[in-house]
Amino acid sequence: MALLVVSALLCLSGWVSLYVILCSLNGSRGYEWNCRLVTLVHGILAVCVTAYIGYVDGPWPFTHPGTKNTPLQISAMVLSLGYFIFDMAWCVYFRTEGPVMLAHHTMSILGILLTLWLGESGIESCAVLFGSEITNPLLQARWFLRQTGHYETLLGNVVDVLFVVLFVFMRIFVGGTMLYCELISPRPRFFIKCGGVAMYALSWVFMVDIYRFAMRKSKRWQRQWKVQRMEETVVVNGHEGKMD
Repeated sequence: MALLVVSALLCLSGWVSLYVILCSLNGSRGYEWNCRLVTLVHGILAVCVTAYIGYVDGPWPFTHPGTKNTPLQISAMVLSLGYFIFDMAWCVYFRTEGPVMLAHHTMSILGILLTLWLGESGIESCAVLFGSEITNPLLQARWFLRQTGHYETLLGNVVDVLFVVLFVFMRIFVGGTMLYCELISPRPRFFIKCGGVAMYALSWVFMVDIYRFAMRKSKRWQRQWKVQRMEETVVVNGHEGKMD
């Protein structure tokens, strides 16, 4: 356990150091810009490592929940634990996030700590990390597009659509299947199952906000489409009048 504590502290120091370096190199961009760069790096790294764990190294999380942690699973969880502690402290200090995101970070930290302490169910934790972080690059891309004035473009629309579709598929459908497998399996501990229910419930809280965003976005697209159709009609009618 002492080795895990030291490893977590080293990972935390690594994320803090990366943030400090980015702030030094991109001082004109602001603190949130550099923090989101750190978040982007963690998201890509976490997705790559947990995807390898789930699809290559194994075991398959849907059929083997509650199994003993492997060294690679422990490394992935410690890496993300250091990041979540860093980001949680940053968000609290700068007061940039609401209670829902803070609850997500808190549950992620507690879930990883519990899994490391028990020495089992690491494959489920890695699966949850994969499902929750796979939409992270799109979320950060959306923010960067806003900051650089490129959000109201085709690229911004593509990013929004991909984010919504991927979130619904991974968090709701795949996450629901993972939770079902977790609950019916006799291996995982009761506390692990409770954590899975809590994380899935939190996904639905996020889903409500995403649904509202999708409705606003679709209504905006409909208005833009109607305006475009009206403009095209005016142009066509104008040409017809000139021909007469």
